[in-house]
Amino acid sequence: MAYNRPGNFNRPSFFGGFQFFPPVIKSLLIANGAVFLGMMFLGNFHVGEFSFEEFFYHAFALWPFGAGFGFWQLFSYMFMHASFTHILFNMLALWMFGMELEHVWGSRKFFIYYLLCGFGGGLANLLIAPMFTSVGPTVGASGAVYGVLLAFGMMFPERPIYVYFLLPIKAKYFVVMYMAFEIFSIGSMDGVAHFAHLGGALVGFIYLLSDGYRFDSLYGRTQSDNVFSKFASTFSNTKKQPVNYGNVTDAKVYNINDYTNRNNEEQIKAQKQIDDILDKISKDGYQSLNDEEKKILFEASKKLN
Repeated sequence: MAYNRPGNFNRPSFFGGFQFFPPVIKSLLIANGAVFLGMMFLGNFHVGEFSFEEFFYHAFALWPFGAGFGFWQLFSYMFMHASFTHILFNMLALWMFGMELEHVWGSRKFFIYYLLCGFGGGLANLLIAPMFTSVGPTVGASGAVYGVLLAFGMMFPERPIYVYFLLPIKAKYFVVMYMAFEIFSIGSMDGVAHFAHLGGALVGFIYLLSDGYRFDSLYGRTQSDNVFSKFASTFSNTKKQPVNYGNVTDAKVYNINDYTNRNNEEQIKAQKQIDDILDKISKDGYQSLNDEEKKILFEASKKLN
C-alpha cells in the first residue's frame, strides 16, 4: 500500500489506484477469519470437563445482562461467527460495500465508523431486544455491516446493485428493502438478532447526520454544514450593541467587492468540479476516474477530514 505524503497516514493513496482490499477491510477480513478458524480448531480440544470452545463463547460472545455480560463483549462479539455461511455473507457484504467507503473516507474514519455501528448494534440487542423477544448470546459482525450498508446507500444512492448478479436495483432502494425486512422480522423466533442489525444501521445514520450529511447532495458533507459548526454559529449570530468611537476623519474606504466576487467564483467553480467527479463515481465507479480527477478528489477530501 502506498501513501502520498506525511500527515495522511490513515488515507489509502488515490494515486496508487483503487485498492480492492484497502487496509482496514483487509485487516477485518483477516481478523474475523482467524477468529473463526481458531474457534473451529479449539473446539476439538477438551481438558477433562473444560471446553475451550465453551470458554471463548462465554467470555467473548455478547451475553444478556445478568447472564454473563462483560463490557468488552460489545466489541469482541463482532469478531465471532456461528457458522461458515454466517461469516461468509458478513465478510462478503463488508468487502462489497465497505471497500469504496474506506477509499472515500480514509481508513481511520471508516474503522471508527465500523466499530461504532457494531457497538450500537450490541447495545440495541441488550437494551431494546428483550422488550420484544427472548435474547441469548449474540455473535457476528452484522450490526457493523448493516451500518456500512446504510452508509453506502446514503453516499452512493444511485449506484446499481445486482441482486443474485442479475437484477439491478439502486443502492438507496436496496437499503430501504433490507431495513424494512428487519423491521417486519421483529419478534420472530428465527434466531437472528434483528435489533443488532437495526441498531447498527441507526447508529450509522446518526453518525452521518452529525458529520454533516445532506440529503440534497450526493457526497453529502461540507465543512460548513457540520452539525457542530452550526451549533457554534448560533453564538456568533448574537447581535451586538453598536459602539460609539467618536468622530473619525480622513477614513479611507476600500472596495472589496472585486476580491469577494473572484473568491466566490473560484469556490463555485471548484464545487462544480467536485460535483461532476462525484456524479461520475456514482454512475461508473471510482475506477473510471483519470489521474487528474483522482488528484482533485484527494485534495478536496483532505479539507473535509
